[in-house]
Amino acid sequence: MNRKTCVRNALLNATACVALALAACASPTRSAEAPRDPNSGFLRQYAETNRFRNGRVNAVTITPDGSKVLFLRSGPRDRVQNLYEWDVANRVERVLLTADRLLGSAEETLTPEEKARRERARQTARGIASFELSKDGTRLLVPLSGRLFVVALADGAITEIRPQAKDAPAPLDARFSPDASKVAFVRAGELWVTEIDSGAEQRLSPPAAPDLSHGDAEFVAQEEMGRSRGYWWSPDSAALVYQTTDTSKVESVYISDPLNPFVPAKSWKYPRAGTTNATVTLSAVAVPGGTPVPLEWDREMFPYLTGVKWDKQRSLFVTVQNRLQTEVRVLRFDPGTGRSTLLLSETDPAWVNLDQQMPHVSDDLPGYFWTTEGAGWTDLEWRMDPGNDRRLVVGGEINYRTLVKVDPRRRETLVVAGQDPTQAHLYSVEYREGDMVPTCLTCAWPGVHGATVSKDGSTLVLTTQPERGGVTTRVFQRAPGERGLGTPAGEIASAAERPPVEPRIEWTTVKGEAEWHAAVVRPSWFTPGRKLPVLCSVYTGPTAQTVQRFADRTSLEQWLADQGFIVVLIDNRGTPGRGRAWERLTHRNLIDLQLNDQTAVLRLLGERYPEMDMSHVGVYGWSFGGYYAAMAACRRPDAYKAACAGAPVTDWADYDTHYTERYMGLPNENTDGYRIGNVITWVKDLKSPLLLIHGSADDNVYFTHSLKLMEAALRQGVSEHIEFLPLAGQTHVVVEPEVVERMYTRMARFFQERLAAKTPAP
Repeated sequence: MNRKTCVRNALLNATACVALALAACASPTRSAEAPRDPNSGFLRQYAETNRFRNGRVNAVTITPDGSKVLFLRSGPRDRVQNLYEWDVANRVERVLLTADRLLGSAEETLTPEEKARRERARQTARGIASFELSKDGTRLLVPLSGRLFVVALADGAITEIRPQAKDAPAPLDARFSPDASKVAFVRAGELWVTEIDSGAEQRLSPPAAPDLSHGDAEFVAQEEMGRSRGYWWSPDSAALVYQTTDTSKVESVYISDPLNPFVPAKSWKYPRAGTTNATVTLSAVAVPGGTPVPLEWDREMFPYLTGVKWDKQRSLFVTVQNRLQTEVRVLRFDPGTGRSTLLLSETDPAWVNLDQQMPHVSDDLPGYFWTTEGAGWTDLEWRMDPGNDRRLVVGGEINYRTLVKVDPRRRETLVVAGQDPTQAHLYSVEYREGDMVPTCLTCAWPGVHGATVSKDGSTLVLTTQPERGGVTTRVFQRAPGERGLGTPAGEIASAAERPPVEPRIEWTTVKGEAEWHAAVVRPSWFTPGRKLPVLCSVYTGPTAQTVQRFADRTSLEQWLADQGFIVVLIDNRGTPGRGRAWERLTHRNLIDLQLNDQTAVLRLLGERYPEMDMSHVGVYGWSFGGYYAAMAACRRPDAYKAACAGAPVTDWADYDTHYTERYMGLPNENTDGYRIGNVITWVKDLKSPLLLIHGSADDNVYFTHSLKLMEAALRQGVSEHIEFLPLAGQTHVVVEPEVVERMYTRMARFFQERLAAKTPAP
């Protein structure tokens, strides 16, 4: 349930989408029969195009001199990605590398460890799934099918890094040294380094042992902290810092294949709320080898390692966090001695949100950058060390989101931020006579924007998810010293297919006890005078918004609307993007305020739009959204007459430590919160029909959550209200086209039958 990626890849992608404003009808009547669905072939296309994501430009990387843009792209209906090069001067692209060229006739295979890493990153592509450009821009590192390839960018020459032992396990998380002469990687829980030209390899960490590994990030770091790394190169390529992970006291969870009971179950280390976490330590080691130097801190008080960064002076910023996540400390280490000093401490009585970009150190500026919510909003600050004198870069009403580039030569910092929480824009913050002056570069184009900039600042690639139409990737060139976007230099083409019907969207706000953002999607065939049942597409959790001003990910909501519904999305209090106070209101109780806000806003929307039949309302969601849908069916049958819960957390005591305890605290210190937040507490009250969907191989929200709910419903005598659709062998991210298509068909028919919608699903 990672805050940046869980919802983005959730099975029932709930995103901001609503129809164009329609004239109100004084006395609308229930439609007897809806017109033929214009989206009749949608589900097959949706499934085969991976929700219209296949074919998009991704992993944009620019060479240091700004002359070339590298990116990955697949075809519209396959997941096999190729590596492309876009020439900025000539505005042409070419295929730079393919999996077939690297593997020849060999089949692509993935180890279980690589599959697990990709699941944590919500990565579903095959072929060239990732690459790294060396710091000097001369070499590419491409991991593929358990092998490592180094490609010279100038002539395309390929060197495979081969292990000295023929039966050596596959490498994981390979990374160039900053000087591009070596590659480090993790092999079977050990940290190794290989010299590219000679092929000489060396193990730098101690040997791995059962429940003891070196160089790889533990589960909660990858899933919940946004930290996938377990080792870090020094800027001079002369040393590495790596973590050692001891999982001997962490509970084991077993996943078996119910379709093939003859295969042994797989074991995973998974720390549930209130149980023992992995023990993580840090060591620094010289390259090509030596005695590791331990980096010690108070791990009893601060057990979580959340980040490691080197600065240009070859000292280390190590960020640690206490168990309840109410304090984050940044320690500055001397890697030669292991000694540290406290650089800063960030505290919050509820929890401190992590920012994996921070602290950010510029090669050309003193001090470092840091984000804080101390003033109520997310502010980006430039801090001077020593003394920690602060200068606000951007924040306050312009709520900071992401740092794009610090460019002292242009006296500019580029950030993604926004005053409207439903949008994200690129800002240029100019250093002017000691002040920071922000200018919005994309506010003329409503939507959600992001950017990548070359090291020399000459090339900027802007990715835009607009409020209408598909994702665009535009290239801009900037003259020396020029700030802002620069001069348009062309657009990198997307191969993604477009939905047969563009979503009809109306974004709105609703005022009551608070002011909420909401969205409504009406059928493409809708005309005033109709009265239709309502479907609420929800997430409601503390890590993501659903109401964002871009339509590209709302195609499923439009298809559902075309089946005879009005689809509604609401961001309740507790969701991000609205400031610290708004987000922390759900601390220690993850359901009561959500139920209050969602149903209150739903009622107000029903009063505003007479076409909404408030006597026939359904709700659906996945992951946290599935949790809300299951709770809504049990606790608010007055508001919701049917619910579909996908992969729901039913008992927070069975979810992982880092996510759950951040919002709920420890189970033994918040017994009421865990009891109130447990779906099984309320299952006795289940009256609304509930469609329950869950993948049996889910290693994020384990299959046991839905099984426990079914078992409790049986014992309480309410199991007749539940339809259970188990997805054998599917994980938290369901990608198999046939399963995706059939699952959504089942869901649509469920709601049509329960809410008396008239348009048949295909």
